[in-house]
Parts: sequence; structure tokens; C-alpha cells
Amino acid sequence: MGQGERRPDPAALDAALEAVHRAGVPGVFAEVRDGDRVWRGAAGVADVETGRPVTARLRHRVGSVTKTFTAAAVLQQVEAGTVGLDVPVSRYLPGLVPGERGDAITVRMLLNHTSGLAEYLPYAYPSLKAFPALDRTGPESLEELRFKRFDPVELIGMGVAAPPVGVPGGTPGVYSNTNYLLLGQLLKKVTGLSAERCIARDVIGPAGLRDTELAVGAHVEGPHARLYEAWFGMIDPPRDHSVHDMSWVGPSASLISTVADLNRFYALLLAGEIVAPSSLAEMRRTVSVISQEGRTIDYGLGLHPLEPLSPGQDPYWGHGGTVWGGGTLAMARADGGRQWCVVVNLQRWNELDASGRPRPHAIDAALAAFHRLAANG
Repeated sequence: MGQGERRPDPAALDAALEAVHRAGVPGVFAEVRDGDRVWRGAAGVADVETGRPVTARLRHRVGSVTKTFTAAAVLQQVEAGTVGLDVPVSRYLPGLVPGERGDAITVRMLLNHTSGLAEYLPYAYPSLKAFPALDRTGPESLEELRFKRFDPVELIGMGVAAPPVGVPGGTPGVYSNTNYLLLGQLLKKVTGLSAERCIARDVIGPAGLRDTELAVGAHVEGPHARLYEAWFGMIDPPRDHSVHDMSWVGPSASLISTVADLNRFYALLLAGEIVAPSSLAEMRRTVSVISQEGRTIDYGLGLHPLEPLSPGQDPYWGHGGTVWGGGTLAMARADGGRQWCVVVNLQRWNELDASGRPRPHAIDAALAAFHRLAANG
């Protein structure tokens, strides 16, 4: 165990999870693995209408955790010699990023969000057009486009046509799903398979993740919770979006998984068993990136470190993710000693203050307390 870290305390973890539920999340569940010890817990409901309880074995839309899987598949192609990390994207996908930008943006810049390409989402969802000015957005198009099948090339075109958010290779980068849709097209070009099939063949299958898949439709198969989207208090009561066509994010954020599968995946990844140790070292080379929440974070290649939660804490690596109604955070200690994953079935619970910024909420504090305990207690 790392300095100052203890074995997980099941009673304390149960209480911390219950506190997240009491703070306002309908359902929350998690798993913490420490060596050969495994704790799983759940609090609240999977369905507010029926009162069906959540369990730690439910499948869940895990959002941008998908990016680590996509990045791992790309790094495997780098190892195979079919992709070069520092080769321009125009070499593989001529015309998708036209002109000088396509020649300047490399595969690495897509992976670590330093391409300068803008986020396409405000252009795909009309009621989000004013993003990041949240007080001038609305949730209407989330419902209107619930079953729309988006074409990834059209979505990429929206991000490419939007004003650039930086110069290729410049820092801080700006987090953008456009980058990972391009990586999906890259995988398709070099393997002849869709990104979903490539990642299933090369990452999910070899890792033995039996409850994990990239969604290609609107439904979650198997036991799962409903996902309640509040859009900063503008949807009241929050609306279930567990049925939603995931072509709006594809290989950027459409993964369905379980807390157990994600802990297994990150343990194997950080042990050098998904990609080679040299590739893992590249994944852990970070740059400054501005997140969608406007914070500056360290970001590698589809992987980022967790900000230290306690003094002397050993570093954790992983990814967070959100979809309409669902949130996930999956982290693994660099030495392989501990992994933890927590998911919630409510999103954007913060109401906005007079300046249009999200107000602090009791859920934020309760989740942060659980994160500290999962990492150290």
C-alpha cells in the first residue's frame, strides 16, 4: 500500500455512498479493489417511479471513460506500425481536416486534445448553441434528438468548421470530442473495422470484459439504472435519458460497462497488459488541457491523473465521464494496488447562480468525500 493508505473500510464506504444518495442522487454504486479484497456497494434507486434499488452489478453508460479504450486501440496500432503518433492526420484521413490544419494536427494532438479543433456538440444540439454560456442554453434538443442517428463525419465537420480553440500543438489544449471522433475514423481506416468492432476485438475481448461494449443503438441491454438529466435545474423533475441514441458521441463516449469491468480494465492497462509499457508511458505524458467545466487539468493520451486527494497519496490514473443523465469516475493507483469506480444516475444537478455559473451542491461534497475514502481509506 502507498504512504498513508489503509485497507478499504466497508462500513465507512457504505456510509459515504449513502451520503451521496442522501445529498440528492437517486442511485449511486461503486466498487473498490485493494489487492485481493473487493468491496461493492450501492445506495438508492435505479428507477424513481418503481423504487427498484440499484446494485453494484448494473450496466451503465460510462461516457468519456470510453476515451481510454479508444486511445488504447490507437496505441496498439502504433505498436503494429500502422499509425504514427506524430504523423499528421491528413496522412490517414485526407480531407476530413482540410488544408494546413490537417497537415499540422498529428495523431498525438487528437489523443491529448491539443489539436485546436472545437467541440461539435453545441452545433449538433441547437439548444446548446450558446455553450459554454450555460444560462443561455436549454435542454430542448436533448429530447428532440433523442433518437437521431448522427453521422460521425458530419459531426467532425461541425467541429472543423467551428472557430478553432487553439493552434495545433499549443497548450493549454481544449478538451473536444471532435478529436476522438476523428480517432474513430482513423481506426476504421487502418483496420477496416468500425471503431466499435476494432475496440471490441483488440481491447475489450482480450481484457476479458464480459459486460462491456460500445453502444451502437439507443438501448442498454441487461440490468441497468435509468439515467436522470437535470440540465442545471432546467429539467424539473429530471428526465430519464437511459434510452438515447449514442451516435452523438460514438467512440468518444458511448461505452456501456460495469464498475467491476472498469476496475479490471484500468488494472490491466496500468500493468502494461493492454498496451506495451512504452505505449503506457506515452499515455501518461501529460499536457495542460482546459476541461469542459473550464478547469485546467493534466491530460495524457486518453488518460489523466487524479488530482491528489490527500498529502502523500500515490498517483491515480483513469478517466471520468458523463452522458445525458449518467456519470462515472474510474481510477487505478499507478502501482496496481488499488482500483475504484463510482457511478451515479443523475447529471448536471447544480443550479446556476446570477452569473450563470453552477452553484456548489451537497452532491459535489459528498462525492468528493467518497473519492477520498475510495483512494485512501
